[in-house]
Amino acid sequence: MGLKVGLEIHQQLDTNKKLFCNCTPIESDEYTKKFQRNFRAVKSELGEYDPASLFEKSKSKTIMYYVNPQSSCLVEQDEEPPHNLDKDAKEIALVIACSLKSNIFSEIYPMRKTVIDGSNTTGFQRTMLISQGGYIDVDGEKIGVQSICLEEDSAKLLGDKGSIREYSLDRLGIPLVEIALDPVEAKPSKIKKIALSLGKLLRSTKKVTRGIGSIRQDVNVSVKNGGAVVEIKGVQQLGQLEKIVEFEAKRQHGMVKIAEKLQNSNFDGISRDHIFEITDDWKNCQSKIIQKAIRDNSLIKAIKIPNFAGMFEYSPYDGIRLGKEIGQLVKFYGIGGVFHSDELPNYGIEESDLSIVRNILSINEKDAFLIIAAPSSKIDFAIESIRIRINHAIKGVPAETRLATSNGETVFLRPRPGASRMYPETDIPLILVTKNEFETAENNVPKPWDESLAELQRKYGLNVQLAEQIFDSKYIDLFEKIIEKTKVNPTFIASVLCSSITNLERSGLNSYLLKNEEISKSFEYLESGKITKESIEIIFENIMAGKSRTVEESMKNTSIETLDDFKLEKIIEKIINDNKEIIQKQKERAVGPLMGIAMKDLRGKASGEMINNLLLKKIRKILENE
Repeated sequence: MGLKVGLEIHQQLDTNKKLFCNCTPIESDEYTKKFQRNFRAVKSELGEYDPASLFEKSKSKTIMYYVNPQSSCLVEQDEEPPHNLDKDAKEIALVIACSLKSNIFSEIYPMRKTVIDGSNTTGFQRTMLISQGGYIDVDGEKIGVQSICLEEDSAKLLGDKGSIREYSLDRLGIPLVEIALDPVEAKPSKIKKIALSLGKLLRSTKKVTRGIGSIRQDVNVSVKNGGAVVEIKGVQQLGQLEKIVEFEAKRQHGMVKIAEKLQNSNFDGISRDHIFEITDDWKNCQSKIIQKAIRDNSLIKAIKIPNFAGMFEYSPYDGIRLGKEIGQLVKFYGIGGVFHSDELPNYGIEESDLSIVRNILSINEKDAFLIIAAPSSKIDFAIESIRIRINHAIKGVPAETRLATSNGETVFLRPRPGASRMYPETDIPLILVTKNEFETAENNVPKPWDESLAELQRKYGLNVQLAEQIFDSKYIDLFEKIIEKTKVNPTFIASVLCSSITNLERSGLNSYLLKNEEISKSFEYLESGKITKESIEIIFENIMAGKSRTVEESMKNTSIETLDDFKLEKIIEKIINDNKEIIQKQKERAVGPLMGIAMKDLRGKASGEMINNLLLKKIRKILENE
């Protein structure tokens, strides 16, 4: 296929404030204010419209923004000019550039990147080219770096409700770096390895945010002989990357095969003369979809496609069809789909309805047609996109931006942006990189990933798996701070941070409610004997469920107390006396079921090891007396 793939990594930086204001980068589901905007496309300084902007404008979406004052201000609302660039974000970006041997510019010019899908309240994203060139070493091979940019993250999409698109401003303005790598000819498995290597390098700086959503991979994919560069957005998980590249390669190669078949036919494209309105002609059509469209005062139009019969259903690979591509295209205008001649009669559309269309369009057996029903405000935009897409089918793969789906496929998102998308930022002066800043960045280049892991193992006595888990987690800095404050076993601390909290998250609990100071406090209480090891997970579960805010409050709500030896022994003796039959039958093996009984009452009040030892001691004593 001649597969070629280029990666773009977007990594949030771990700073205390946003890129151009003093707001704290936190996420919340509580919003105290909302406002709405409508965006329109405008010409660039060269007098041209960006194609991606025109496409977004054609959707006619109203954007609703939800605001939490703790994480956003008038800057995010575009009611106040941006403040000075965050120094921490600049320093981290320079360290990352030095780590990749990239050539840093002494002057950085902020730019505006036009974005009118609503993800930026301003209608543009602020971005700065920090450096160009450099490489990352992957198994001894140098993968080139094209560019490194420092930019602000976009708003968080909450969802679409008809013509309303909703965003929250929590994430808008968080600093991130965009690293674009040179395209490589490689198997999808190697692309995954390259992304993994770059992710490890970024995490080695200990200055990047961890967790889902903090790092996103955009993938540029093309195949030879009719392929085009297709940008795939929204790949958030590394395990998804390989599958998506495989699917997109297959999809593009399928489009090339469709083009080859069209090139051997008499297909000559669709003109605007091939479009007919059939709303009145189909008013007696019994299809529920068509009847609903008529009741909603939508228009119904038919498009004649000469010498195209059978091409909508032609499938060079399983699931790869031009009809499916057209269906995905119109959905982004808020239109449910289209009917094409290769699948009709169906969906309540009968042969008599098709005869009407064939007569109006003068269709013969070699021709195909499409039927589309949509509001008058959308239908012409959608039809023009369909016409352009089908006319391009004879050439191969159109250059476009697609969205990664959860099942490892890609769907149409918008056309690829052009050069008209970028223009200078007028609210921020140029930013200088001093010699001292450059030298500081060079001196702070982190150790390689393997060396950092080896140091963790050696310093804290962790095994390889646990060392990798804690280094790869968002708790690495907290882990080291807890060890400095307490003498709790590092392996136990790492296990709680990497396994216990993760398991609670998988149960649907919210780890954002569990603050670092409360985690640290719980280990201090463990060391002082105020709580047991088993209590920690109970406390965390209570806080992550939103039932408590602090360790003390959680201890009170869950009735956690540490029993003295006298009380503990009395409880164990009662359990022994109530279950002598089990002891007589199972002997020392009775410690297992009795441990289960004891933990129901004593979990969090005494350590499991102490309970186990006391039970075993009592059981042995009974057996000796017998």
